[in-house]
Amino acid sequence: QVQVVESGGGLVQPGGSLRLSCAASGSTFSILTMGWYRQAPGKQRELVALITNAGITKYAVSVKGRFTISSDNAKNMVYLQMNSLKPEDTAVYYCNVHEFSGDYWGQGTQVTVSS
Repeated sequence: QVQVVESGGGLVQPGGSLRLSCAASGSTFSILTMGWYRQAPGKQRELVALITNAGITKYAVSVKGRFTISSDNAKNMVYLQMNSLKPEDTAVYYCNVHEFSGDYWGQGTQVTVSS
């Protein structure tokens, strides 16, 4: 079993920045990717960014150039630096850990971009 805990959400004005953190613990022996997804009210959950255990990254088109994903494999941590935030970035952000044994999700952290 893998436990996943996110932190760092909050309220920020348009154009502002936030940094999300995610910690994975437990049976983290075979992590393949760690990533961030988000779900806005009335919408499906979507991929924001992910990083493989080799450091390869993938971003949604809507966040490319504004968000940066990084990881610390030794600590089983993944981060999402979000800059130039827009109201449409408002959502609950979920951390995902993908292992050979399956997918594990955190409970989510709210990000609200509003003036």
